[in-house]
Amino acid sequence: MNLVQHLPVLQVAVPLVSAPICALLRSSERPAGMLQGRLAWAIACGVSWAMLVVAWLLFEAVRDGGPIVYELGGWAPPWGIEYRVDTLNALVLLVVSGIGAVTSTFARRTVEAEIHPDSLSLFYGAWMLCFTGLLGIAITGDAFNLFVFLEISSLSSYVLIAMGNDRRAVAAAYQYLIMGTIGATFILIGIGLVYMMTGTLNMYDLAQRLPAVDHTRTVHAAFAFMIVGVSLKLAAFPLHLWLPNAYAYAPTAVSAFLAATATKVALYAMLRFAFSVFGPDYALHQLAFQHILLPLSVAAILVASLVAIFQANAKRILAYSSVAQIGYMTLGISLASVGGVTATIVHLFNHAIIKGSLFLALGCVMYRVGSVRLDRMAGLGREMPWTMAAFVVGGLSLVGIPLTAGFISKWYLVLAAVERGWWPVVAVIVVASLMAAIYVWRVIETAYLKPRPGDRDPVAEAPAAMLVPTWILLAANLYFGIDTSIPVGAAAHAARQLLGGGP
Repeated sequence: MNLVQHLPVLQVAVPLVSAPICALLRSSERPAGMLQGRLAWAIACGVSWAMLVVAWLLFEAVRDGGPIVYELGGWAPPWGIEYRVDTLNALVLLVVSGIGAVTSTFARRTVEAEIHPDSLSLFYGAWMLCFTGLLGIAITGDAFNLFVFLEISSLSSYVLIAMGNDRRAVAAAYQYLIMGTIGATFILIGIGLVYMMTGTLNMYDLAQRLPAVDHTRTVHAAFAFMIVGVSLKLAAFPLHLWLPNAYAYAPTAVSAFLAATATKVALYAMLRFAFSVFGPDYALHQLAFQHILLPLSVAAILVASLVAIFQANAKRILAYSSVAQIGYMTLGISLASVGGVTATIVHLFNHAIIKGSLFLALGCVMYRVGSVRLDRMAGLGREMPWTMAAFVVGGLSLVGIPLTAGFISKWYLVLAAVERGWWPVVAVIVVASLMAAIYVWRVIETAYLKPRPGDRDPVAEAPAAMLVPTWILLAANLYFGIDTSIPVGAAAHAARQLLGGGP
């Protein structure tokens, strides 16, 4: 067996083993605690970049040779746990590991500024657990195993959010915990119901057995439980109430990491359950899933964009923007076509790098100013030119200006809507893009056109160790706005696989 065949288990096992190693480096002495914290950061950063290499090798292997199947412990599925990597989850693994690598590189200075020194090692231990959970969700071919990884990522996310130095972070983490637990319970009930009807938890095997019983009320209930549960984790409108506070009050690096990965992995779980497990015919024709998803998606896009315009905190602006962007992704699913699902997967990829870069830019502001309230950001365009230029480029991509990744996402979504003849949906996309321009402009106007507050000391530009990761993601924004072969090619292939009925 060659190395490529072992890559799926390495993708999960290496960060999982690194998590307790980071946590055990803890020291209660301040100088030692800072030193051990930096060692934990180095381990987390090194592992994250190594996992990006593994994800890229898996992506290349899948693109060249088709799906990769790995049987854990040599136990053949459905009795054993199977890791199955196809085009869709290979792309998601690339997103999670890429964002993890860049944000962990960015994290050292801002985490040291926001987290108590004796908690640094614990922070990176929780970070690696969250990273492990997100990768595991994307790679596993077992429904219950997916639930386990979902809980690993969720529980560690609650800890990471609560470690913020803002007292409201604990309340935000608690709210996320309550809603996340409800979502996890729904998913587990759904998995239990399909197991009761089929006797298997392997997703490939479920797809073969469910058609024989998909007319039963039990399977209908299982589908509803699983989709509602995943929607809670996804923060799909109107189940998004945990997201704005979680993103706004979490430590800066955590906001960037979760905003760019957690909801994307939840969207992947929705696609996997709805199309790979239950099948497109069942989801789209028997249950008409898209008829519920379409109005909720439109409401998410318009309502969340409107709320974002009136926020006074830049992180909350981006948080409500994320709710709207999730609406774009679910809108693509509701179009019930290969073009629509392609647009969804393209936006999953592109929005990760867009929102990651914007939150990292705000992390630079937080590091120097100590706040991302708009009134504290006045005049920063002159004092932090590279940081605010980064926000401008990311903001243009979020709006959907040509030659950026955001334009590609909206272009494919518009094409899919035109293909169906749904011109009102096109109008919604255009109006929401104009609304995005308004809330992005509010930040730009504050930074460039308003004078610096008299009570604020002069501010220096962010350190290069923070600017370089930020601009790496911005370079990706521009590159994938021009060369679309990787995201669009993989998304189109994955969409054809999903709607073709095969897992």
